Amino acid sequence: MAAFRTPQVILFSEDVSRAAAFYAGVGFREVFRVPTEGAPIHVDLVLDGYRLGIAAVSSVRDDHGLDPVPTGQRAAVVLWTDDTAAALARIAATGAPILAQPHEWLGRLLIAWTADPDGNPIQVVQHL
Repeated sequence: MAAFRTPQVILFSEDVSRAAAFYAGVGFREVFRVPTEGAPIHVDLVLDGYRLGIAAVSSVRDDHGLDPVPTGQRAAVVLWTDDTAAALARIAATGAPILAQPHEWLGRLLIAWTADPDGNPIQVVQHL
């Protein structure tokens, strides 16, 4: 049986540059871009060993024959932190909407919700 390795999530975007800049602004580091010059159709970013891809909706349609949904709450990115309130404020300062203020969940987590420029929810969470 084939072994799997290095899992990654790819988010679809109408504006790859904007989405990549947003994630770079919260601490991700760009590690891959196609094409290397001009408007990208795909960018990979890494944070703490986790790889996140941003793919152009048009490229996914034209190159792979899929029909991605470009907006809405299709998946969530989870960002762990030591201070949910401060992290949410940092992300909100970039213009991201606050979907839910910090609130206790399960008696052991403090969770808040925001979203990236394409509407993908981002959960900001810490252990209590």
